[in-house]
Amino acid sequence: MGRIFIFLLLLLGICPGVFLVLASDAPSVDPGSDTRCPVCGMFVAKYPNWIARIEFQDESTVFFDGPKDMFRFLLDIRKYQPESASKQIAGIFVSEYYRSRRIEARRAFYVIGSDIYGPMGMELVPFDAEAAAVEFKSDHNGGEILRFQQVDQDCIRRLH
Repeated sequence: MGRIFIFLLLLLGICPGVFLVLASDAPSVDPGSDTRCPVCGMFVAKYPNWIARIEFQDESTVFFDGPKDMFRFLLDIRKYQPESASKQIAGIFVSEYYRSRRIEARRAFYVIGSDIYGPMGMELVPFDAEAAAVEFKSDHNGGEILRFQQVDQDCIRRLH
């Protein structure tokens, strides 16, 4: 046990960034086949490339069939989960469009108004890099690129 501990300390000293990468890509609980989006009621697992999630401090997770419904939930959290508050949120994640991997929603770039549709029609298409969002916008007739804090009720209404 002592040798493993020393090895880990040495590894941390040599490659401290490895642990940060591993922590950000740490596996999380996936939605079950019966998990429904609390906003629209669709089965979330049917759309793995669009899954969004909110993780709460009590270690519970709410899954969504896409970023659009996740934002609907966040913008009116008391309607969908009255016992929760935004200050109880531990993490918010979306699926990056090109690589279908989980990324931090607050850091993502979202393209709206493109010719790519999600499970519920027009969608906010998330990217982890601005360059990828710009390229996608050009390739798919996108409207605009937004950051997390720019998404509001008006933006969501325009996606119907």
